[in-house]
Order: sequence, then C-alpha cells, then structure tokens
Amino acid sequence: MNAHHVLVGLLLFLTISCTAPEGNTETDATPEPEWVSLFNGKDLSGWIPKIRNYELYENFENTFRVEEGAISVGYEGYGPFDYRYGHIFYENPFDYYHFRMQYRFIGEQAEEGEGWAYRNSGIMLHCQPPETMLKDQDFPISIEVQLLGGAEEGERTTANLCTPGTHVHMADTLLTDHCFPSSSQTYRGEEWVNVYVEVYGDSLIRHIVEGDTVLSYTLPQIGGGVVNGFDPNMKPDGTVLRSGYISLQSESHPVQFRNIEIMDLSDQFARR
Repeated sequence: MNAHHVLVGLLLFLTISCTAPEGNTETDATPEPEWVSLFNGKDLSGWIPKIRNYELYENFENTFRVEEGAISVGYEGYGPFDYRYGHIFYENPFDYYHFRMQYRFIGEQAEEGEGWAYRNSGIMLHCQPPETMLKDQDFPISIEVQLLGGAEEGERTTANLCTPGTHVHMADTLLTDHCFPSSSQTYRGEEWVNVYVEVYGDSLIRHIVEGDTVLSYTLPQIGGGVVNGFDPNMKPDGTVLRSGYISLQSESHPVQFRNIEIMDLSDQFARR
C-alpha cells in the first residue's frame, strides 16, 4: 500500500510536468500552475498568530512582525520565554502543492529558551485548523520541516522531520520516533537558506535545501505524542493526513522568513 502511494505521487507529478497533448481541450482549459506569494512583504495580511497561553489572533508583544520585507519573530518584551511557543498560520489550507521560502536566524535566543530550541524553528505542514488549537496548546498537530542553524562548531542539519502528534512512513515502515535528521549541510551565521517542500497529499512529501533533496516520506498520519494541551477530538490516532494548514514557528530564537511562495497543484490532481 505504501509503495502504491509513492508510485501514484510520482506518476502524477510527472504527468503535470509534461506538455499537454495538442487538442486535449480538458487539459488546455486548465491553466498551468504558477508560483503565488503568500506574504506581501508589507504586513501580516492573510496570516493568523497563535501563541501558547494566548487566544487566537493575539500577537503577544508583537512576536510576529514585518521588518525589511520579511516576517520577523522576536521576543524583546517577553522576559523569560516561559514555553510560549508560537505559530503563525496562513489562512487557507492546501493538499497538493510546492512551497518555497528563505529563512535565517538572527540575534540571541530569548531568556530561558530551552537548549534544544537554540537556532530552531520550523515549517508546519498539514496542520490542524488554527481555530481548533486550545489556549494552552504548545504545538499544532502537524508535520514539521524542522529548520535549524548551526553553532560555531559541529554539524547540525536542517529541513529535518519532526512529528508533533503525528507519524510517517519511510521505506514501508511506520516511524514513531519524534525527529529524523536530513542529509543537508550545516548553515551557520545569519545567511539566508533556501528551503523547498513538495507535498502530494498523503502520497509523498519531500524536503529540498539549496536544490538538494535531503529527506522524503509517505503516509503522514495522526498519532504519537510531543504535543500538549490539545482537544482530544482533534487527535483521532491513525487518521491519514491528506491536507491541512501551513504555519511558521516561534520557539525562542529570533528568526526571519521571506519570499514565501506556493504553487497550488490541487486542480491538476483533482482532474486525474
């Protein structure tokens, strides 16, 4: 079954990548997918903040703001971080799509931010709807493209996989650990890093960094732990995740995101 899903995803991807045969009016009537910006570079229109211990839409201490054409995450008014993990959701869900953006870590970690959260953020895929997160919930039930920055020494990959309240398959095996490393290089300092994600419903998800595929997996589904304070009705374990929201993470280290774009492939997949 898992191999079938991978094959379907790859075949469909190849299909939409090919030129439509001449005279195929159904295909001709559907425009080719294009990249669309999800962030206007000026304000947070279309984005919804949710910070732990605060209500939906409450952007505590201006955690999420726009600076120099980027979504910036900062903690100047926090004092101790106090586990106030945050996420900013794009307003619409997606199922089949390509997503790309640039990110970089800047400045110093917030006071009392946890050691694992040093130069740590993420792109959350197939998220539960933001309005279903409870006030004290720490992370959305989702699939995380974990974004990490390297320290001065040592290796630290990025675009890893983490699974708050979820599991995935790799090579026909259900994986129940929380995080899995990618094969990426280490990116240090405050350089911008290009990250690209291909999402084909539940058939295939692929992480790409600076043009190199660094991780892929199939059949994301609800299950496991590492998420707290959630509504139990939102966590029916074993349910396959075929779609959901995209959110960007706030975990105590200042980070910036820019050139956030999506290519929505749902129409191309729906007609096949």
